[in-house]
Amino acid sequence: MEVRKIAKRLRHEVNNQIRDREIRVIGPDGNMLGIMNRNEALREAYDNDLDLVKISPNAKPPVCKILNYSKFKYEESRKRKEAKKNQKTVQLKEIRMSVRVEEHDIDVKARNCIKFLKQGNRVKVSVRFRGREMAYTDRGKDVLNDFARRVSEYGTVDRKPKLEGRSMSIFLTPKKPT
Repeated sequence: MEVRKIAKRLRHEVNNQIRDREIRVIGPDGNMLGIMNRNEALREAYDNDLDLVKISPNAKPPVCKILNYSKFKYEESRKRKEAKKNQKTVQLKEIRMSVRVEEHDIDVKARNCIKFLKQGNRVKVSVRFRGREMAYTDRGKDVLNDFARRVSEYGTVDRKPKLEGRSMSIFLTPKKPT
């Protein structure tokens, strides 16, 4: 029962779960044994005290390998863990400003943005418009373009300034190291 649950999770059919009549069999040493009847392949696996595992179910005929299934399962999990460890997650950080932002405030926010970009994160920079500021959307676009110019050494503009409701935003992505 335990093997069946694990096999479903890993999507490998093992031993008696294989229902195909004819299968291409790879031996325990990696040599091709040829196309065999399922029962012959199972007998060959049992003679070697190993398991018959369907490796490639979509091939014609399906490919099965004679191997130690628990060792195979362990190696697969190690490969998955290693791939997960090497995977880098990119977060989306957000910086908000208003249309009437002062010079020093832009400098502080630009330093924070540069810090985020150096860490490899994408940054969404948005300007919110309140009340009658909606009449000055061109001023918001100028603020965003100025901000993008200040951090241009560390990131590139992924999306030009775009008005969405009461806020205008741009996306910055880190520059690739050359």
